[in-house]
Amino acid sequence: MASCGGCGPGYATPRAAFTTSPQEKIVYLPCIIPDKDRPDYLATVDVDPESPTYSTVISRLHFPYIGDEIHHTGWNACSSCYDDSSRSRSRLIVPGLGSDRVYIVDVKTDPLNPKLDKVIEPWEMHAYGVGTPHTTHCLADGNVMISTLSDGPEKNGKGNFILLDGETFKPKGTWTPDDAPYGYDFWYQPYHNVMISTEWGHPRCFFKGLDLADVENGSYGTHLNVYDWKERKLIQKIDLGMEGVMPLEIRFLHDPKATEGFVGSALFAKMFRFFKTDKGDWAAEKVIDIPNKEVEGWILPEMPGVMTDILISMDDKYLYFSNWLHGDIRQYDITDTRNPVMTGQIFFGGSVQDGGPVTVTKDKELSIQPGVRYAKGKRIEGAPQMLQLSLDGKRLYVTTSLFSPWDKQFYPEMCNKGSMMFIIDVDTKNGGMQVNNDFLVDFGAEPDGPVLAHEIRYPGGDCTSDIYVADMDKKSKM
Repeated sequence: MASCGGCGPGYATPRAAFTTSPQEKIVYLPCIIPDKDRPDYLATVDVDPESPTYSTVISRLHFPYIGDEIHHTGWNACSSCYDDSSRSRSRLIVPGLGSDRVYIVDVKTDPLNPKLDKVIEPWEMHAYGVGTPHTTHCLADGNVMISTLSDGPEKNGKGNFILLDGETFKPKGTWTPDDAPYGYDFWYQPYHNVMISTEWGHPRCFFKGLDLADVENGSYGTHLNVYDWKERKLIQKIDLGMEGVMPLEIRFLHDPKATEGFVGSALFAKMFRFFKTDKGDWAAEKVIDIPNKEVEGWILPEMPGVMTDILISMDDKYLYFSNWLHGDIRQYDITDTRNPVMTGQIFFGGSVQDGGPVTVTKDKELSIQPGVRYAKGKRIEGAPQMLQLSLDGKRLYVTTSLFSPWDKQFYPEMCNKGSMMFIIDVDTKNGGMQVNNDFLVDFGAEPDGPVLAHEIRYPGGDCTSDIYVADMDKKSKM
């Protein structure tokens, strides 16, 4: 982690993170129990190639309850409060998507063996009319904000944000009085006085699996919700239409003065660029369109890509995303943000592997179906899903699980055999990616049985956890 005279966590600028960060040595991942017959846990994985325990799980923090469906995680402090020397990246915030519970994990006392510090119980969330907590971001004022996707126990769609006190971690209330129909991810940009959030759908729908009838009847979202950051008011809704249904992960460019970014619309695998217009409001345009594959032997005659995770390299040069059903990861040069150029692609796993139950009859991109791939002798089940990139852009970490109800629906063998974690080596100069054959964590080999590992976090911050504040390099020297 960067340090300077009196500075707080992270880095003053994205450029400093890109050029001066040390190589990550450990990462933290939520591990979900598919059958909910024992508690989920947080795994610590050794990613230091010089370590004798490289590519293994070195500790596990088992949570006290069953059925949490822990999912995404975030930090109590990050680069947004780099100018505050009293702040440290000491707690990992672990929301339970299924239980409405939030765990506060101490990663400072012993980073190799995290300990449970506090628990926010479901009724503490429900007291503010929210539930289904998802994305966590730390704020420059020291508080923590978590997006919430529901109204609580009924699991009806309701997009809002719960604020946690940065010291006690007690809920303080919702961030805005303006509920959106649905919630999911969010990113804020104080320099432009804006926050933009995305929409998944009714939790009561997506927890039972993907039913296209729910898509057709409007139970999944299609909007980007634009908020006035200072006033905490919903000021604009951008409708991406049905082709943009399920806009999930949203990323501004890391440059804190940038007026644009990208959002991946999951179901039909469309990438939209959002941007500030000359009038001062916000708009979106489609810039990448992954075509469906015409197939036989599947539930529909056409298979969409299902674009589930996206991220941007810290130098704002490359955009990465995963197509969870098709089974590929793509890398695009976004030097021209309106016209991304594909510079790398890797297939492993997925639903269209050659010799499998699905036959591709028409493919606008490939002439043959991708072959089955193995990792250290074991067939790869599932498909590329969660992505995390090293701050220097050279190592892309990948896991294969999306969300246990959907994992069971589309990749039941992965639920039986466990998910996997990979490292992809990246050519940061010319573009291109290659699987690192020396690294594999097989979560099917866990001591108590197979688990589904999900999002990846580095103790020093990463390409999706930290939001940068404009002119922080100057503020931190005041």
